[in-house]
Amino acid sequence: MRPIELMPTLELSLRTLWERWLGHLPEVAAHPSTMPDRSPEEVLFRLVARLAESYPFGHPQYAAQMLKPPHPIAWAAYALAMVINPNNHALDGGPATTYLEREAIGELARLTGWETFLGHLTGGGTVANLEALFVSRELHPDRPVAVGENAHYTHRRMAHLLGLSVRPIAMNAQGGMDLDALEDMLRRERIGTVVATLGTTGMGALDPLEEIVPLARRYGARVHVDGAYGGYFALLARGRVPEVEPGPFRALSEVDSFVVDPHKHGLQPYGCGAVLFRDPAVGRFYRHDSPYTYFTSSELHLGEVSLECSRAGAAAAALWATLQAFPLEPDRGMGPILSACLRAARDFYRALERSEHLRPVLAPQLDIVLFGLRGKSRASELASAHEQLFRSAARIDPPVYVGLYRVPVRWLRHHWPDIIPDQAETTVLRAVFMRPEQEAWTDRILDGLEAAIQG
Repeated sequence: MRPIELMPTLELSLRTLWERWLGHLPEVAAHPSTMPDRSPEEVLFRLVARLAESYPFGHPQYAAQMLKPPHPIAWAAYALAMVINPNNHALDGGPATTYLEREAIGELARLTGWETFLGHLTGGGTVANLEALFVSRELHPDRPVAVGENAHYTHRRMAHLLGLSVRPIAMNAQGGMDLDALEDMLRRERIGTVVATLGTTGMGALDPLEEIVPLARRYGARVHVDGAYGGYFALLARGRVPEVEPGPFRALSEVDSFVVDPHKHGLQPYGCGAVLFRDPAVGRFYRHDSPYTYFTSSELHLGEVSLECSRAGAAAAALWATLQAFPLEPDRGMGPILSACLRAARDFYRALERSEHLRPVLAPQLDIVLFGLRGKSRASELASAHEQLFRSAARIDPPVYVGLYRVPVRWLRHHWPDIIPDQAETTVLRAVFMRPEQEAWTDRILDGLEAAIQG
């Protein structure tokens, strides 16, 4: 489905909304000051010219970054709600979209299996993780947090903002948190929270959460899970035949807090993240007052349990509408979309194994594949060759877009033992298969890369 296909429905919906929203009030003439200096057509077509300079995020041959356009239903729902421009800080500013957000958060909570919880949408994973670490600091103000070296840099940045100390934990050969290193840290220091990741943004790795949780509990530590990228794959862990490693996802029911980004696999526009807490009582740490909001209802306003103030109600409307169209089920709705992404990554991995010029690093756990050139021995040589291929692939016709990823050479030698470690880090290539259409394009992506290699 393309956005233009929804234009007739969007126009009809907009007319209907305008009538129901404002039709009972006296008509208002536009103020002369709101008339633009240039015609809307001129302005928008000038904008089109600028926007067209973007990378083709929506095409299957773009596999470089975690970027893709939202589903047209999410786009249309967001556009429709933006006519009102509700603010979900309080029921005063977003009465309808506040309830839509609560319903949507209830659906996201099903990924964890929690019956009771506290949660809300955020501007993205960064703020969502900030809120989780904020609660951690309030509960354990003098304790450091343990964060895997594979984790997103967000955690270190947010911990710095909060004045929390961070203890890095080494990663294992599969890119997940090393349990021996974690236990050693827990034994030596009184850790407040262990931050685990389900779907690292570098390689889509899964931390062994089913083993991290009991280990952390043994030493009195909380567990926060960053599922910003991989959280939605919990759906595929609970199918009749699990399509991903089920253990880490099943352990979500036992953690203390959970972050997921609907603007990644949830088909949403930026920015739409979410944070959920298993214990609703942590809402006490958010307690504050406002002299001019929270007056229309004695119900809990979302701003009373959020660090952000103004929050786009349109994001809640878009997520709610998308969940209506694509329910969070393994065999329908979102499930088949995620399954196609997994198949694309696994097909690409198998094709790399057969390739004369390229080789995979390790089998993908989700939908991200690390790979590189055969026949290069030194880590420095490898990095230079991969950077060259990264650029040349984007210049062929048609172009192929892949990404680069820095890894420790000591880790890479688990998979490529022939690498000569003449430097501490090197660069490998990275492909992200987060568009289901890519399932039919893996051979073309590989053909394009091999064409770029051969010049």
